[in-house]
Amino acid sequence: MARLIFAFLLLSFWACKSPETQNSVEESRKIITAGGTITEVVHELGFGDQIIATDITSTYPASMQQLPSIGYRNQIKAEGILAQAPDLVLIEEGYLNPDVVEQLKAAQVNIHIFSKPLSVDGTKKLVTDLAELFDSAVKGQEINASIDRDMEELNTYLVSQESMPKAVFIMARGPETVFIAGEKTFASEMFNLAKVETAATGFDEFAPLTPESLVSMNPDYLVFFESGIQSLGGKDGVKKIQGIDQTTAYKEDQIVALDGLYLSGFGPRVGKAALELAKSVRK
Repeated sequence: MARLIFAFLLLSFWACKSPETQNSVEESRKIITAGGTITEVVHELGFGDQIIATDITSTYPASMQQLPSIGYRNQIKAEGILAQAPDLVLIEEGYLNPDVVEQLKAAQVNIHIFSKPLSVDGTKKLVTDLAELFDSAVKGQEINASIDRDMEELNTYLVSQESMPKAVFIMARGPETVFIAGEKTFASEMFNLAKVETAATGFDEFAPLTPESLVSMNPDYLVFFESGIQSLGGKDGVKKIQGIDQTTAYKEDQIVALDGLYLSGFGPRVGKAALELAKSVRK
């Protein structure tokens, strides 16, 4: 009788546990991401441990930087992705060369392409779309609710502020390669969220920075990526940019540097990034 009871309990145990175990095996994927914002959202949804390789823009969380790299934009080759034998490849629209995408499709790789967000609504849509892909709608709703709370905190702060500082975003890749962000860029959108006046107007996207244009804009603040400051040799290296020493921002040492993905990615931390920017230009 004791053996029969034991066998019955054992069978009941496996009857309860087997479906869960089976599902966890089925849900364990080998994922490759191409685009830092996608990587961040996948991690926030709880599937970061299934990412086996990613691109060099995927810097958050820091653990992603320890994974094998597939490269950056037009440097990325289909062979490098296929060598990892992924079950799923998540790509930011326009990030890979079209021929690479076609090669992956020809190899019957499971690919999903998502638009890169450039607004808070775009961020929430990306979260929702990825949550649907991973059958994690509830977690997606939680992330979007957190974004809403961050935006409420930002707006509460801005209501108490009267100043409207004027700033420009400078993209630097060494002293000889310097661009300024115009309209229809992540910078103009982030400035809008943080209630910062964009000094660079009258053109879209990015344009080479000239000494004359910078002096005429005369921004109160200069905003950089941290990597941009590093490419100039640190904060002291900013003076290598011609004309910059004639701006109010430089004279008053009003230079702001933020992490690139944090500031431009429009990921789940978008509200926090906008709030940090808003406070950084109102000290």
